[in-house]
Amino acid sequence: MARLAAMTLNFAHSILGCGARAGVPIRAGVIALALLAPIWTAAAQQPPGAPGRQPGDRLLDDKPPEPPSKLPDIRADRSRGLGFLFGALKAAPDEASARHVEARIWALWMATPSDTAQLLMSRVKTAVDAKQLDVALELLDALVQLRPDYVEAWNRRATIYYLKDDYDHALRDLEQVLAREPRHFGALAGLGMIMRDLGDDRRALDAFRKALAINPHLEKIPELVKTLTEKVEGRDI
Repeated sequence: MARLAAMTLNFAHSILGCGARAGVPIRAGVIALALLAPIWTAAAQQPPGAPGRQPGDRLLDDKPPEPPSKLPDIRADRSRGLGFLFGALKAAPDEASARHVEARIWALWMATPSDTAQLLMSRVKTAVDAKQLDVALELLDALVQLRPDYVEAWNRRATIYYLKDDYDHALRDLEQVLAREPRHFGALAGLGMIMRDLGDDRRALDAFRKALAINPHLEKIPELVKTLTEKVEGRDI
């Protein structure tokens, strides 16, 4: 726990400003890994025997923002770019408009750089839906080595580590996400959740505020900001 606390402090001091680390490309076998994933998932269906919360229990109640289940067509957005969409997100006149723009941002982030990456990400989704998080991590390990430039692979792996209460690895992956895309409001919200869980309310509040500054329409985050503001800064007199 002491090592995690020290690592957390070091990471928090360099939030949003750290340089990206180079990934190590992998050789053939990635596609085979993706094709084997459904077999591993099926073989791992027997639930663990330990009582209490099991890995994956957070999936329905407490997780960082994620892309919508159905992503919009982004062919027109590729030429405009993310800068245009982030401006439209801040200027959205209502919640429905904001949700539409947010989905387009997610769609650009989720766009895979190769057929192999797309195959791996589809297998990751299958594994996560089946609550087979270890299988999903194996696939994402391969993907971040194959395409370290693909931000959403790092972000998805960070989320899964968070769901497994592995904050050390989750923070390392969030560092990679924010080094590549400092505007990633999902990663910032995830960072805030980790800091909150670790009892660091001030840094949690800072991360949540940064997320809201980029996307003012995030669900649940305004309530967390209000609660943490009262704890950290006190109530207004």
